[in-house]
Amino acid sequence: MGFDLTDEQKDIIKAAREFAEKEFTDLAQECDREEKSPKHLWEKACGLGFIGVFIPEKYGGPGLGFLEHCLINEEFWRVDPGIAHFVLSGIFGSEMVLFFGTEEQKKRWLPPLIQGKAFTGAAITEPDAGSDVSSIKTSAVLDGNEYVINGTKTFITGGTIADYLPVLCLTEPHVKSHDRFSVIMVETNRKGFEATKLKNKLGIRASDTAEISLSDVRVPKENLIGVPGKGFQQFMKFFDHTRIHVAAEATGLAQGAMEQAIKHVRTRQQFGKPLAAFQVTQFKIAEMATRIELGRTLYQRVAWLMDQGKVESHLISMAKWYAGETAVRVAEEAVQLHGGYGFIGDYNIERFYRDSKIVEIYEGSKEVEKTIIARKLLGKY
Repeated sequence: MGFDLTDEQKDIIKAAREFAEKEFTDLAQECDREEKSPKHLWEKACGLGFIGVFIPEKYGGPGLGFLEHCLINEEFWRVDPGIAHFVLSGIFGSEMVLFFGTEEQKKRWLPPLIQGKAFTGAAITEPDAGSDVSSIKTSAVLDGNEYVINGTKTFITGGTIADYLPVLCLTEPHVKSHDRFSVIMVETNRKGFEATKLKNKLGIRASDTAEISLSDVRVPKENLIGVPGKGFQQFMKFFDHTRIHVAAEATGLAQGAMEQAIKHVRTRQQFGKPLAAFQVTQFKIAEMATRIELGRTLYQRVAWLMDQGKVESHLISMAKWYAGETAVRVAEEAVQLHGGYGFIGDYNIERFYRDSKIVEIYEGSKEVEKTIIARKLLGKY
């Protein structure tokens, strides 16, 4: 089971699993094929208390931890990664407000996310600035009491659905360091904001992804989140928390893929006996299960430490990289065990295989994670 969980946490796992199995299963193929985001499931998940469990009670949340959020992520992704990502991404970006927002901002922007009345995200990546966050060019210039924002962001989760997005902007262009950036909340109904849905993705097609354009978008300076010029550092802390969620997503996907493989090899007959009777099959399943258990134990331990106030960036990167790699490997092996059936879209394992790759890319590529780990152990060179 991984980390030594409390009875309450085990109950959360059970409830999340039952919800996902009941609500996601019948819609998964359709949402993937049509690249459709089932907004009614997000609303239902909010109503049942699955969204924003780490938000304190004073802002409308249950006041649990990031570990509990990770447990829900794992169970949702175990059933269907695409729907799971969409349903849980409505709270993505709230961490920026929670960590760095004023009391007024927290009371204004956090409760609607939990109530299913608003959807958020985070606008960081640009066409020419991915892993190199410090290269962003989207600018925000203070004009009286308003920021005027211009630029383009891409690969933005929930971009066409979100009601407001924390946007990383260049506000101090003459400073030669990471102290050039600020985070500004942009409501998506403001003049000059446009979002274009990105289609034909490899995976997680049920989750909305967009390119957004900001053309002279004016927002009040009160929408500044945190300290001017410290946006880069704020997003680094943000990533510390969101990357552990990805480790949980990857673990759930791997678990779901393995379960599909087990079901198949128990029933598929070859040479007069089920595939499960062959030692090569048994070894593959044993390796899958071991990798998944290690990934689960690691992410749960790191999330627990995080909830105790101990944020260890290199351990977070270990969890994210290892779990992501495990998801891709397990999904690939599960397809192999399905044989030709694994290549057909009517089988869920084909979708899981496509969905798996993203966990090695977003929220910091596996190469970025390895760099963070190495710098902790070796120092900078």
